[in-house]
Amino acid sequence: MGNLSFDFTGRVALVTGAANGIGKVVAEYLAAAGARLVLVDRSEAVHELAESLPTQVLSRVQDVTDEAAVIATLQATRQRFGGLDILVNNAGIGPLDAAETMSSELWDQTQAVNLRGVFLFCREAGKTMLERGEGRIVNLASQAASVGLAGHLAYCTSKAGVLGLTRTLALEWGPRGITVNAVSPTVVETELGRYGWAGDKGERMKALIPTRRFAQPEEIVAAILYLASREAAMVNGADLRIDGGYTAI
Repeated sequence: MGNLSFDFTGRVALVTGAANGIGKVVAEYLAAAGARLVLVDRSEAVHELAESLPTQVLSRVQDVTDEAAVIATLQATRQRFGGLDILVNNAGIGPLDAAETMSSELWDQTQAVNLRGVFLFCREAGKTMLERGEGRIVNLASQAASVGLAGHLAYCTSKAGVLGLTRTLALEWGPRGITVNAVSPTVVETELGRYGWAGDKGERMKALIPTRRFAQPEEIVAAILYLASREAAMVNGADLRIDGGYTAI
């Protein structure tokens, strides 16, 4: 781990999709910076991660689309830590198919995880943050929220929805002490990213990115930590694209 020196001592942060990829890295950095954590994932590996971190951690295995489970997680968060300061909505899926052959089941599943899950956690976390009059919400969107990508119909649509949700919450909750922002990465060199963009497919994609490479997880996490910090109090409703200039073309 490098040195990202934001101080989150005593702050309580909830991270979804925390068992691997970007979610795992952001959990590790938040823990190192002093935060107490609530880690959510559908994988049991989230418990192993929790045990490895040098901080107080509540880990929960759940489906982010399950409304009752989301409500229960926020109740458990209040009981364990007294409240919540930071929400990082990282959980997401990206199944691909051509538009004309895409099943309604794949469409519905993608919208459920990528958009409904974000809505549910924002709504329930927002209730807790509004009681305190302070909070930071960071939603993981994607470069796919701003441009079309072949085969990504359901994904692009869901991530565009995340931006709409982010901007509206920023307007509603900004006057009440809560900032809501989005981070939009290009392909990230996580295990899943390397697998999904291996070989010629990945090389063709890199050739379209002005920096000619994919992002490293720490580059995304640095932006998340900034938006989650007290230093970012004037940043609200933003979409921070970390895409090497892909959407600038």
